[in-house]
Formats: sequence, C-alpha cells, structure tokens
Amino acid sequence: MRILFVLFFALLPSLAMAADRVALVIGMSNYKTVVKLDNTLNDARGISKTLRDIGFQVTTALDTKGETLRTIVEEFSFRSETADLALIYFAGHGVEVQGENFLIPIDSDVKSNKDIQRQGVSLKQFLASVKNARKMRIVILDSCRDNPFGDELDLAALDETAAVAEQTRSIGQTGLAPPSPDRGTMVAFAARDGARALDGVGENSPFAIALMENLVKPNLEISLMFRKVRDQVLEDTGNQQEPHTYGSLSGTPFYIAGGDEGTIVASADPKVAWSDLRANQEAQLALLADQGDTRSMVGMAYMRLNAADARYDPKKAASFLQRAADSGSAEAQFELAQLYEKGLGVEQDLQRAFTLFQSSADQGFADALNDLGFIYYQGGLNVTPDLNLGLEYFQRAADVRHPQAMFNVAALIDDGVIPGRTFKDAAEYLYRSLRTGSKDVYELLRDRPAMFKIETRKELQRKLSQYSFYEGTIDGDFGSNTQRGILAAYGLSE
Repeated sequence: MRILFVLFFALLPSLAMAADRVALVIGMSNYKTVVKLDNTLNDARGISKTLRDIGFQVTTALDTKGETLRTIVEEFSFRSETADLALIYFAGHGVEVQGENFLIPIDSDVKSNKDIQRQGVSLKQFLASVKNARKMRIVILDSCRDNPFGDELDLAALDETAAVAEQTRSIGQTGLAPPSPDRGTMVAFAARDGARALDGVGENSPFAIALMENLVKPNLEISLMFRKVRDQVLEDTGNQQEPHTYGSLSGTPFYIAGGDEGTIVASADPKVAWSDLRANQEAQLALLADQGDTRSMVGMAYMRLNAADARYDPKKAASFLQRAADSGSAEAQFELAQLYEKGLGVEQDLQRAFTLFQSSADQGFADALNDLGFIYYQGGLNVTPDLNLGLEYFQRAADVRHPQAMFNVAALIDDGVIPGRTFKDAAEYLYRSLRTGSKDVYELLRDRPAMFKIETRKELQRKLSQYSFYEGTIDGDFGSNTQRGILAAYGLSE
C-alpha cells in the first residue's frame, strides 16, 4: 500500500494565473412589476470600474433577466474555482422569504412568496458560485429585504412607495435576513438585518460610494476595510444606515487591493503575514480583539508565533488563542492544539491537544479533520490506532476540499483501501485537488502520473474532457495533450 501522508501539503502560492481576482457585478434598475431604482446601474458601473482598476477580471450584468442571470452566475462559478478571490456585488431589490434571501431580476412578476422563490436568485446560489475560490469569497449586497404583506405582495402599496423622496432598496420596510456563510467567506450587507438600504439622493448609494472609496486602498486588511465602509456610511447617512458583515474569515490577512507586493495575501505563512500588518492596523486589530473579535485574537497570536519577529512570545500567543478557542473559534482551537502537542508557550499536554483537535474538527475545520486522520491512522498523541476512523476523517477533510486529504483519499481509493469507492471517485478527488491550486498535486500529476493505476488515469482524462480541458483519446497515457489539460484545469495556460 502506498502511504502518501508524509509527503505534504499546504496550499502553496499558485503559479502565474490568468486572473487571481474575479468579480461578478450586477445592477438591477428597470423593474417590471416593482419599484424602479435610480442609482443601481450607476453603482454597478462604478463598482465594476473600481474593481478593474485594482486588478479584478470583472463580468458586469445590468438589468438582466432571471434566466440569463442564472446562466451568468453558473458560468462565474466555474471561473471562480481557479481564482484566489471571487467577489459578487449586487445592487437592486432584495426579498427575504421564510429566512432565505432572494435577489430580484428585472423581469420578475412577484405576487406571492412562491413567485419570489421561483423567479428570484437566492443568496445561497451566490454563495455556491464563489465557494470554491482558492483563498477568499465575498458577496456584497446593496439591497435589503421586503415581504411585509404576508403571503401575498400588495402591488398597489409597492407602487405608492415609488413616490417617496428617499428611495430604499427594499420593496418593503425591513432588511435582508442574516446569512450563515461558510468559513473563508464574507457576506456584506448595505444595512443590518431588519433595516433599510438607501438608494441615495445623488448618483450613487451611500454604501456604493463608501465601497468605491475604500476598495482601492492598498495594504488595508479586509476586515478593517469593511469597518471603514461601515463607519463612512453611518456618518454620511446621519446614522440612518449601518452596513453589516457576516462570515467566518480565515486566519490569514487579505488585501482586496493588494499588499506591498501587489498580492492579496502577503505570505502563505499566516505568522509572517500577520507580522507584516502595518502598525496602525495592528492597533485596530488589538482593539477588535479586546472587544471579543476572535479572528483578531488569532491574528494577534500569529504575530507572536513568528520567531523572526521581535514580538515573538509563544506564551502570549497561547493566551490569545485560548480566549478565541473559549469563544468557539475552530482555527484557534486547532492552533492551540499544536502548541499543546509541542509544549510551545504552554506545558505539553497530549490529551489537551487531542481534545482541542477534536473540538476544531467537530466544527468542520479542514486542517483539524485531516490531522485527526493522521492521528487515528498512525496512532499519534497516544491514541490507539484505528484505521477505519482515520479513513473516515481523511474523507471528511477531503469533502471540505482539503488539498492534502483529497490527494491522499484518491491514492487510497486507487490502492483499493477504501471499500465502496471506484476509480471514478479517485479521479474526482484528484480533479478537485488540482482545482484548489495545489502546486504539489499539479507537479505529481505532471511528473509521476504512473503512481496511479491506468483506470484512475482514464477517469481523470474523462473528467478533464467533461470540462473541455482535454479532447484526446481516453487511454490513461498522460502525454502532451493530457498534460495541457492538467495545466488548464490547474488554472494555467502555456
């Protein structure tokens, strides 16, 4: 049996890609049956230009009908898989039906909740479209909820709202419902749930203006950037509108407009990346940590785990991580587990380390799931080896797109170790691992394809063909045509 667990892997920086940042910008104004909006098209055009100016590849959809919009969202989903950052911005009417958010295309004829659910595009669809971007996913909604009339929408009442001097982006009077985005994903609303988003009295909405002014600022960490947007909108609207964000950002700092090197992530190593945060932003991060923000606590901890930094202090790092772990941060639990495993900054305690790994894994944290796979497979941390449980954790990690786990599960399936899985399943995991941007997977498939059985290689060729990356014979021979397909699936071109 091949055991590949010791080979790798972190998600390494990708080679030069066609687009490391992609965006879909949507503006809806000329509605068929509900209140028209004055500034949404201006906002969409302005946001599109802003994003292009800072290096995004942008698709802009203006006054798009529902069926066309759904096709555009589906196509964007495929492109976002090979991008480091995928962003969707929507300006238009939003509706909340039974706790789910829907964005309304211009041709929607909404008379009931069922009409909204059938004709709208849900926030879940937007989130699914960006979820496989490699490092960061962002959905920005300059809209808010409306459905104050029970099951039936009172269209006469909606028409009357068109006459109000200060229009809002809610068909009714309240805001969109709070979402529950996956880890590494941020959803930003123009207004808090239960509140209205103003269309603005000039050419742009207050939220769009604040976005355009702050998105372009380099070296501004993403959480702090959205905080500046919030403060600016509050000031500009006399506290009538307060933007709000939801999500669970990863512990690595991100810069939408780029950092010192022009990249959205200053370093693949979070300890180095957080150490590079500018002094004024560190002070803001510390303030947020004091206010209970767990991501800020994790960032402060990483700074103190960088041995090359004058602030290196594992004991203080452990204190930050303990606070964040106690507040439920899966990433903090994982990092603290490693400190207890090594005895760094804390007294070595293998049982405590195992408990923390387990707590993190229970929340679906991919690194913890993968590590538990190793622990049970090999009997680490004084745990009795359990091959089946180890394989279960590896598969769970693979199913949440952990690159190492996906590759190793593919290898184990190829070896016949995992019952009930086929060569087609092995190829699916290989393809998905390749799409995450794992340099190690790409190089192994390029240089050592024969490490997999010919049946798995044929299935991978079929998978590449399915997405038009390969047009050759399905023969398991990874010659030049297949290698070009692998390169394209990875996100590169010759």
